[in-house]
Amino acid sequence: MNILVIDDEKEIADLIEIYLKNENYNVYKYYSSENIVNDLENIKIDLAILDVMMPGVDGFSLCEEIRKKYNFPIIFVTAKVENIDKINGFAIGADDYVTKPFEPLELVARVKAQIRRYKNYNKVAENEEVIDFRNIVINNNSHEFYFKDKKILLTPIEFSIMWYLCKNRGTTVKTEDLFMEVWKEKYYEKDNNTIMVHIRHLREKMNDIGREPKYIKTIWGVGYKIEKEN
Repeated sequence: MNILVIDDEKEIADLIEIYLKNENYNVYKYYSSENIVNDLENIKIDLAILDVMMPGVDGFSLCEEIRKKYNFPIIFVTAKVENIDKINGFAIGADDYVTKPFEPLELVARVKAQIRRYKNYNKVAENEEVIDFRNIVINNNSHEFYFKDKKILLTPIEFSIMWYLCKNRGTTVKTEDLFMEVWKEKYYEKDNNTIMVHIRHLREKMNDIGREPKYIKTIWGVGYKIEKEN
């Protein structure tokens, strides 16, 4: 497994590298974001760990550039702890968020969890096939999503949300059920913001924004729903 680590604080980048190598990961380490996007053309990356506050191109901007072509998991590691920063990070395609100072073993555990989730989403599922309805085609075998005949690149979490909603089309999916299905963690009220951000991002990618979205509908106080028919 190849892990991309970018942090302008050399000591932190070096520390992360040590712990990841102890777990037998290959580490591609950078102290700045310069030329990263070009380098990715020649490196197969399975997960990226990005600092937010970097000179030049910051972590948020770099994440946006990466998401234009790649869907591997991205974890932000940063001293910024405001809730709005986390929401912004999830909105542009991040999968997890760790604040400094952090326990290295916790970061390693999060890396393992994200890679495990990513591998599960991309492997061929024996009992799942293709869902095709209302201009949506979603393939759990190839991890591909098409909307109105256009292929849309989704992050692993976005794909999992969409797949679960499509599997349960015509019924309302409770917020807590959706969170536990996708994140495999116990749901708390604060996690509602995390789900809302990812739902908003999906709507933006489908160009289905506005007061009354036609596809992913919010059932206030309950959860979300995709109708079977128009």
